Amino acid sequence: MAVIETRETFVGTSVKRREDASFLTGRATFIDNLTLPGTVYMAVVRCPYPHARIASVNLDAARAAEGVVAAFSGADLAEDWKGSLPCAWAVTEDIKMPPHFPLAVEEARHQGDGVAVVIAESRALAKDAAELVEVDYEALDATADVERALEDGAPLVHADLGTNECYVWKLETDGVQAALDAADVVVTRRYVQPRLIPNAMEPRGVLAQVGPTGEATIWSSTQVPHILRFALQIVLGIPEAKIRVIAPDVGGGFGSKLDVYAEEALVIALAKRLGRPVKWTEERSENYVATIHGRDTVHELTFAATKDGKITVVKSEAKCAMGAYLQLVTPGIPLLGAWIYNGPYDIPNYSVTFTGVFTHTTPTDAYRGAGRPEATYVLERTMDALAAELGIDPIELRRRNFITEYPAELASGLTIDSGDYHASLDRLLELLDLDSIRSEQTARREGGDTKLLGVGFSTYNEMCGLAPSRILGAIRYAVGGWDSATIRVQPLGSVQVVTGTSPHGQGHETSWSQIVGDQLGVALADIEVLHGDTAVSQLGMDTYGSRSLAVGGVALVHASAKIVDKARQIVSHQLEVSADDLEFADGTFRVKGSPEREMTIQAAAFQAHSAHNLPDGMEPGLEATATYDPPNFSWPGGAHAAVVEVDTETGDTRLVRYVAVDDVGAAVNPMIVEGQVHGGITQGIAAALWEEAVYDEDANLLTTTMTTYLVPTAAELPSFETDLTETRSPTNPLGVKGVGETGTIASAPAVINAVVDALSHLGVTDMQMPATPERVWRAIQEVKA
Repeated sequence: MAVIETRETFVGTSVKRREDASFLTGRATFIDNLTLPGTVYMAVVRCPYPHARIASVNLDAARAAEGVVAAFSGADLAEDWKGSLPCAWAVTEDIKMPPHFPLAVEEARHQGDGVAVVIAESRALAKDAAELVEVDYEALDATADVERALEDGAPLVHADLGTNECYVWKLETDGVQAALDAADVVVTRRYVQPRLIPNAMEPRGVLAQVGPTGEATIWSSTQVPHILRFALQIVLGIPEAKIRVIAPDVGGGFGSKLDVYAEEALVIALAKRLGRPVKWTEERSENYVATIHGRDTVHELTFAATKDGKITVVKSEAKCAMGAYLQLVTPGIPLLGAWIYNGPYDIPNYSVTFTGVFTHTTPTDAYRGAGRPEATYVLERTMDALAAELGIDPIELRRRNFITEYPAELASGLTIDSGDYHASLDRLLELLDLDSIRSEQTARREGGDTKLLGVGFSTYNEMCGLAPSRILGAIRYAVGGWDSATIRVQPLGSVQVVTGTSPHGQGHETSWSQIVGDQLGVALADIEVLHGDTAVSQLGMDTYGSRSLAVGGVALVHASAKIVDKARQIVSHQLEVSADDLEFADGTFRVKGSPEREMTIQAAAFQAHSAHNLPDGMEPGLEATATYDPPNFSWPGGAHAAVVEVDTETGDTRLVRYVAVDDVGAAVNPMIVEGQVHGGITQGIAAALWEEAVYDEDANLLTTTMTTYLVPTAAELPSFETDLTETRSPTNPLGVKGVGETGTIASAPAVINAVVDALSHLGVTDMQMPATPERVWRAIQEVKA
């Protein structure tokens, strides 16, 4: 009898990222590396005022400048647009959705709003000539403050609307007011979550050419090539079948590159007009005003509870800045947290209200976490406030309210399929050694030390995956939540995987190879993963919202099953046995009871392609496509803790430890998971301690460079201590949940809770983000006064 050798599975193994070799050796292909014969370069003339009427645009000097090919004002190009830049999420029936064209014509509504373009033979010449464009502006009143924008008499962003209120969206269960009235204790807190600038390592860039018959090819540093393709048809009127979008290597996005931007439409329109390829590369200073921002929300959160700490009501009211225009999903971003203001807690009465507000600022949209960090921050900060009010330990309060039975139907209407919040918190406390921290904290306080310790916690969950499509339709999202995968086994056995997801640092080429390698029993070296080109991957919904693995990765499993099923029929025919008598393992079909009779999947692929002896009616080739639409969102969760040291004399706050335990379901590649957690934690910590886009009273952006907008480096951070617990999702065959945003969602409240804990004995009860030295010092002085 033959000895059957089995191999270890790839899934669950920390395989080194296959993508990294090209990055580390300088062979990656980013937009700025690309050029085509005859390429010309576009520079955008941007309004320096937060709000201004455009009286005139004089392009004469720019057109006469060295190397200039053409120059156009917004009025010159107005007829090129067949539609507005799209917003895909009309969250209410009466939402106000003003038009947004690639260049302003009569009125500019934020600093950085494009008013003209110059095209020249080099990027430097285009930039120089753009400075020669003379625009006669009439400066108008403006406001950047989300609360002031709603006041009577506030400057209007879109005067024709008669208001800065974009929409009001509310979700409330019956009995909220009665439960508030009956509560033993009610705690209400106000929180301001600052505006953040995503700062992807690679700024945006676009290159486009239009062929003689009107076919357009665009290379863009985008997260959403498929969505961009059909959006460009809306704006430009070019049939989608004639648009090819290619996302080459993309140097990070964090949500900021899931939008459809003015420059993407402009380069195609200009390439069509000029008959030459047109390229634009964003500078960092442009990025700060022309690429979307995140957050900028004012919350009031209320808990009602019994005297024993059982929370009976959560009520949130949020005013959310839209900025000057609605980008692709701007209005819906706050709503991505609308169903999780209960977090991992069993809270029976639920009320959330969101008011979208236009301001004279760069539009907001998705930034890592997108709505979920905002919800978790106010929830976890108020958990600590409630604990203080009741005199209950913050950890114990969380435990008393954890959801413990699954599936768990939330008051908000969704269902959590799986989780174990106690297990994550238990493991966190094992790693943390809280008793030692409290002992040192007490010693420093009693010894008069000016550097005080604080420890803060955050227990969280999130809904991610942005699916299923029926739910997305019910909440008025314009597109679905499905994704697609195609697998081809080539004649000699190598495997080509085509995915509808579009990575920009997540490691899909590695993880997708691991999944397919396990499903088909093929070596990783024999698998090629193709993505980011709509001519290669015809179907896809791209990458955002921690959806790639939970949707696109699961599509791979279903496509693999189709491959195995067809191969089984071929082997059954070739070996003249029933398909039911074949076992498949490690890439080989074997006859039950006679394992020496076998055929590998590679041999079956060759038979499929030669087609010499296939079952009657079977088409040649071994290829399959699967489109997967999940039945539920996926539900990661976990527990995080931060330990900080606060200098009471200067307000300087240092993060000395950070411990994170996450439940992301099954980990396909634990090393990649750890990397995603590290990156997410860093961005949440950055919001808590350093990052804030600051506008003055007239809506001028003051933090215009990295000298004033503080982005942390590794030097400012400790080595993170991370671990995983695992409850597999029962809604997909991989048991996966998603990991890309977990760290960002959990970390900011843990850090601020730690800062407040360090100073709580002095009387400090709150700290606005970011906890800058000045803010911390002032908070200490206020309680001393």
